[in-house]
Amino acid sequence: MEHFIVSARKYRPQNFTDVVGQQAITNTLENAIKNNHLAQALLFTGPRGVGKTSCARILAKRINQEDSTSSDEDFAFNIFELDAASNNSVDDIRNLTDQVRIPPQTGKYKVYIIDEVHMLSQAAFNAFLKTLEEPPAHAIFILATTEKHKIIPTILSRCQIFDFKRITVLDAKNYLKTICEKENIIADDDALHIIAQKADGAMRDALSIFDRVISFSGSNLTREAVTQNLNVLDYDTYFEMTGLLLDNKIPEVLNHFNTILSKGFEGHHFINGLASHFRDLLVAKDNATVELLEVGDNAKKKYIDQSSKASITFLIQAIDKANECDLNYRASKNQRLLVELTLMQIASITFDGEKKKSANYIIPATFFTALSPAAKEISKPKEKVSSTTQTSQVEESKKEVPKPPPVLKNIQRRASAFSLKSVHQKKTESKKVEEENFDNHPKDPFSQDSLTKTWKEYHNKLQKKGEKSIAAILAADEPVLKEEFKIHFSIPNRLMEDQLKHAKPKLLKHLRESLNNYGIQVEIIVNETVEKKFAYTPLEKYNKLKEKNPMIEKLKDTFQLDL
Repeated sequence: MEHFIVSARKYRPQNFTDVVGQQAITNTLENAIKNNHLAQALLFTGPRGVGKTSCARILAKRINQEDSTSSDEDFAFNIFELDAASNNSVDDIRNLTDQVRIPPQTGKYKVYIIDEVHMLSQAAFNAFLKTLEEPPAHAIFILATTEKHKIIPTILSRCQIFDFKRITVLDAKNYLKTICEKENIIADDDALHIIAQKADGAMRDALSIFDRVISFSGSNLTREAVTQNLNVLDYDTYFEMTGLLLDNKIPEVLNHFNTILSKGFEGHHFINGLASHFRDLLVAKDNATVELLEVGDNAKKKYIDQSSKASITFLIQAIDKANECDLNYRASKNQRLLVELTLMQIASITFDGEKKKSANYIIPATFFTALSPAAKEISKPKEKVSSTTQTSQVEESKKEVPKPPPVLKNIQRRASAFSLKSVHQKKTESKKVEEENFDNHPKDPFSQDSLTKTWKEYHNKLQKKGEKSIAAILAADEPVLKEEFKIHFSIPNRLMEDQLKHAKPKLLKHLRESLNNYGIQVEIIVNETVEKKFAYTPLEKYNKLKEKNPMIEKLKDTFQLDL
């Protein structure tokens, strides 16, 4: 059986061109070697698995190769690696400084690589200071650490510092794709993307995950195999959940969340992922920000498609509620209930009055009205009866009705929700709907006849729903199509204008969806000439009422009223 070498070792970079995602640093080091402008003390700092030790080894090898007649010559005996995690005492550093004085037998430089240098003790750092400040001409020190803040300032001031950045998802995915080509592995683009995201900026972690998934799925790497092996929630889960939330299907939302929990996922992990999904949908709504999506091409199309169905207002409120749930999750005594409550709140963002009156409730309204005959009998007002009759009725009720169902009593009614604040809020929401960005949405041309037909359809729809006041306003005049999809609609007075402004967002939504044009704007015009016909003085109003009902005059005279 052939010995297996993990990909992190097998594909460790052997020269600067192989290093992934650190072009600025590798170019700097390459030019420093060529121009003989290399400092004698270098500090490589950054997250784990981004190439610090690899760059140190490549640099140590390249330094002596520049002055060598043969590029194949091995200078490994001129390179000394010290693990500061296990050699962190003063004696270890003193042994190192004693070796530094001895010049190299072959080559020009001796290179000392000290890994995890932040693990050195305070005394060891102090013992190392003088040597690091004034090393021999043949000695170069390369220090590597993941925690630069733990290194004392006197060491930092003596080093040339190189900050290694995290590997981007795209760079990690492209490197994994290159390895797949070398290993003859067929891999989905989305599968490699999930591995790169899971690695969280560390190339070594990405290669370790890659080896683990290949052991699970073989030479055919699919997205389903990766999500199953890594135990991560597939983005299809979030797409499905968001679709249910947008459709206000609260029972299905709760069932879907229960399915996720039954697969072993934690509610905190799910709500964080859902918030990230809403963020990605918000980013996908604009062509200027769609490049911020760190997903594969197939997933990007799905994000753009679903983002067109969700408004910016919905996404911002949903992110806020999910973030609030994330902050309160650890402190909650009932964490599942907290997530379920958050999901129900998000699903209710797009509820309107008509939907709330529908029967699609978890507990239908008929539950409280469909009482049994015995319960109805109990709810009737009591009548005065004789004691004998009353006793017999009680005995009969005990025989016929074992136990009546509970009746809700003494329920305190909620106070009216109308306030000046609510009026202001409605105006703000209406303004947000009108100003929403629909650059990525279709704007199909339409005719005046199509507009009139769609307008009448909405008028009939409002009449069926019982909203006769708004329906009457829409029937007051014909809409007129102007340039750039602007619609002018005339009404006779300001009162009608205020009512129509509240109903305008729903009207706009109907027109845009029916005509497939999201650039439609409705401008309400108050016709002052018509308004004068309805502007009566108090006396004129009285005369008008008297015409309709002559008995008003008799009422005034009888009771000597001053109307």
